[in-house]
Amino acid sequence: MSVLEAAPSAVVDTDGRPFAGRFAGRCSLIDWSRLAPPLARSAWWRRFHHKRWHYVGIAAADCYLGIAVVDVGWTNTCFAYLFDRRQGSVIGGVSRDGLPGLSARVDPEPRLGAMADFSWLGARIRLEEFAAERYRVRVEAPRGFQVEAELDGRTAAPWLFAAGPVAGGVWHSTHKSPALAVSGEARAGGQHYRLDGAHASIDHSNGLLPRLTTWKWASAHTAELGFNLQSGYFGDHENVLWLDGQPIALGRARFEFDPQQPLAPWHIHTEDGLLDLRFTPEGARRENRNLLVAASRYIQPVGTFEGTVRAAPDAPPRQVSRLLGVTEDHLSRW
Repeated sequence: MSVLEAAPSAVVDTDGRPFAGRFAGRCSLIDWSRLAPPLARSAWWRRFHHKRWHYVGIAAADCYLGIAVVDVGWTNTCFAYLFDRRQGSVIGGVSRDGLPGLSARVDPEPRLGAMADFSWLGARIRLEEFAAERYRVRVEAPRGFQVEAELDGRTAAPWLFAAGPVAGGVWHSTHKSPALAVSGEARAGGQHYRLDGAHASIDHSNGLLPRLTTWKWASAHTAELGFNLQSGYFGDHENVLWLDGQPIALGRARFEFDPQQPLAPWHIHTEDGLLDLRFTPEGARRENRNLLVAASRYIQPVGTFEGTVRAAPDAPPRQVSRLLGVTEDHLSRW
């Protein structure tokens, strides 16, 4: 089993050198202006390459919620959606582009009092840590789409903090939470959804990225078992399995699927043999946008995972059955 070291207090040390690796816990200071040469960049360069976002996924018995606020430096955006598992489709959603420096706030690291907030043209999304390891999620959007939920991580496993170099960029960091307990409710399409007993996960990312960034991603969580996998711009830095309260580093992830038929089954596995899963989509949220100076091609299927995971190569396999989560195929020119 690969035991993770404790997260550093700052992603850049006092000599201007960034940390690289996978760590357990949370990093309390992410400030890329402290980088020393040759990684240092001007404030003007950082303005156009500094990307940070908060994403929350909430998996419930009858629905899945995806909620995000994104600041790409020269502009910002948000989205939220509710996928109804009985209907197999998104029945409530909002997506907005904002005004630079005015419509969004994304704090640089997850900590007490930190938040991501977007408010523009009738859409309001707010994610905040209002008490230690307790989070509030609110969505107010047109056509009666609303979310009011609290996430509780006081008894959860340690977070993942990952940092490392990025091809075509400079350095990136991300925090990924394990399963967080959920209470609250959502409304969409004239229907009411209880979220009590659901599981949530938080993705808080902050880095200096290239203009063209692509990735594939998968995430699913319960209190006993969860994982985060990514293949693309960040290599295997954020690949981790949570098993019985312990974060375990995973090897490089392989996503085998047909991009032309993303709702057909996927095969996802890691090269170290610790994770081997089949993903069966139930539906998806997708968005293709071209704003001339920026573009995004995005699909996030919602579905269930089946297969096995292991804590170590010689450990007995643990069965995974009907674990609700998401995959993603994403290209951004930002």
